[in-house]
Amino acid sequence: MATCKYDWPPEGERELIGKRIERLDGPEKSSGRAQYTYDTNPPGRLIAKLCSCPHAHAKVTSLDISAAQKLPGVKAILVVHPVGDEIQWAGDEVAVVAATTEEIAEDAVRLIKVEYEQLPHLVREEDLKAAEAAGRTKDGGEQTAGDPAKAFEDPDTVVSEGFYGLPVITHCCLESHGNVVEWPDAKSVRIWSSTQNVSGGPGQLGQGLRLKKVDVEDNNIETICNYIGGGFGSKFSPDRWGIEAAQLSKMAGAPVRLMLDRNTELEMAGARPSAYAKVRVAARKDGTLTAWDSDSWGTGGPGPAGHPPLPYVIEPPNRHWKHTAVLTNIGEARAWRAPNHPQGCLITMAALDDLAHKLQMDPIELLQKNVNLAPEVLRKPYSEELVKAAELADWKKNWHPRGDKTSGPIKRGMGVSLHTWGGRGHNSTCNVMIRPDGSVSVQLGSQDLGTGTRTVIAITVAETLGLPIDAVKVEIGTSKYPPSGASGGSTTVGGVSNSTRRGAIDARDELFAAVAPSLGVQPADLEARNGKIQAKSDASKSLTWKQACAKLGVKTIQATGKNPGPCHLGDSGVGGVQIADVSVDIETGRVKINRIIAAQDCGLIIDVKTAESQVFGALIMGVCYALFEQKVMDETLGVMLNPNMEFYKLATIGDIGEFVVHMMTGPGYDERGVIGLGEPPVVSPGAAISNAVANAIGVRVPTLPLTPDKVLAALEKGAMA
Repeated sequence: MATCKYDWPPEGERELIGKRIERLDGPEKSSGRAQYTYDTNPPGRLIAKLCSCPHAHAKVTSLDISAAQKLPGVKAILVVHPVGDEIQWAGDEVAVVAATTEEIAEDAVRLIKVEYEQLPHLVREEDLKAAEAAGRTKDGGEQTAGDPAKAFEDPDTVVSEGFYGLPVITHCCLESHGNVVEWPDAKSVRIWSSTQNVSGGPGQLGQGLRLKKVDVEDNNIETICNYIGGGFGSKFSPDRWGIEAAQLSKMAGAPVRLMLDRNTELEMAGARPSAYAKVRVAARKDGTLTAWDSDSWGTGGPGPAGHPPLPYVIEPPNRHWKHTAVLTNIGEARAWRAPNHPQGCLITMAALDDLAHKLQMDPIELLQKNVNLAPEVLRKPYSEELVKAAELADWKKNWHPRGDKTSGPIKRGMGVSLHTWGGRGHNSTCNVMIRPDGSVSVQLGSQDLGTGTRTVIAITVAETLGLPIDAVKVEIGTSKYPPSGASGGSTTVGGVSNSTRRGAIDARDELFAAVAPSLGVQPADLEARNGKIQAKSDASKSLTWKQACAKLGVKTIQATGKNPGPCHLGDSGVGGVQIADVSVDIETGRVKINRIIAAQDCGLIIDVKTAESQVFGALIMGVCYALFEQKVMDETLGVMLNPNMEFYKLATIGDIGEFVVHMMTGPGYDERGVIGLGEPPVVSPGAAISNAVANAIGVRVPTLPLTPDKVLAALEKGAMA
């Protein structure tokens, strides 16, 4: 079979790809040497603080900054919302102060006098009728396929009805949103940004500044982000805070550091939209799904935020969905790791689990029977993943029909879910350089969110050039390097690995052309292996890597690699199955995670260790949103009640249980090329854990998080029924 020039090496010829390799930046981070945006303090930098609106919905009627301007140490004050502006959520900044110290900036904020006209607000969306009565809803779309009404009337079908949902949660990034900005001269800007989009930063900041009548060209802006303390979809731009910091820096003639405080971060730096739904689903008595009907709603703040994909993955032939957007005063929605998929997954998988219970059927058997209703590319992977996950969970031994009948207050249960995601590699450009001294480097304007991007790039180049991984210097984190896409949609690993593979192949072939005459062979007969350039037909005809590079004289090879490009190096569309094993104390309502098993595919895996690490991280986040997380809003005051790490609950190490991860690799997977992994494994935990709790206690807890009070309420309601 003919191969393409840039193809990934076949399994038997890989030295690094597919192995378990530690992250290159591990020592930097664990030793504290890694410098984040939060750690950046250029000489003379000022600290900026926000003067925020305390009301959920209000109009600015009076604003006086004169006392703050007179405070010694205050260098600049920027009014963001002048008199007459309308504020849509509590925490939105009215003005920003830059001062020589944090304390002075905070004192100045307290001196700013603002008066408001409070306006009607809505911050709770669970009650759709109340939102409709308040005029705060908007049509979110509706779609019908087949004839669901007729399918539901079929007397030979079993119909299950239920209500399911999950609330608004925040991103809760370890490093809060923010930027440090300076003007090296009157026409250029340097911005250290906690961002998922290094290459896109200059254009975003430039456009924002020009809208504020600040004249600057995009090519005179440099964005820098060497390390980022979490983004999860919320850090694609410098944000208005970056633009405000740049304005303040220009006004003050000094660098300005504007990083959000934790409370502000939780209040308004983005949130995952909620979703609630009333669902009917029908199947024949043998478990064949026939119909779906859902009426869903949710909020993404003051504006619409899309809708959950319903039904999720498994699509009966007759289906109808309708979605309503509820417009609330809670802060803006932002993409949260697999946008809208956890919502669609929880609603669909919980509904199918309830249907399986009504059919008196094993839920894994129900999913296997209907896997043909999933996208064609995922049917075989789902079937194999269901088998593998069940095997690892010892499902046949441990699963039981709903309701643990053993004695005592601790009830054990198991639940299953499946999920999908795209993950095709984004546009990416890189420069691969081979120098006469044998040094190798690769430059691209990408970012490493902590997922192992640096390591993947180094593995790709080292594999291609036949070198150890530490022989490759990876240079990322500045927009001065060739542009590479934002890290979102699980697109980074495909984008950067594909571009660096192509660039490294072209650079290697240039080296072959320079070396071939001295070895008396044609360039096409050469290979790079084990630190040598040698003839494929006669390994005795060889040069060490350094000897080969010395043949370049004074010339440095520079090859540009791009994605997309020739040859099939990546794909889109992955699947995964997760099984949760839980114990529930029916006296206290506490849910304990025993184990979560994850079987996940993502095409060709560059580094198994970092791939597994992504799944582990996703499962931790999944336990967090399944059991603990919720943005709690006060209905009367319109403010967030838990904007701190004391009351915004996350899982601790003692809460997560044991994780078992199995990556699906080999024939049927590897030939698809590299596909992104960051998002898919975070989709299923909420659904799998919810189903496991229902299996344990015999009744459904309809909404996440599965807190003790909700568990006890569901048990009481079930007992009364």
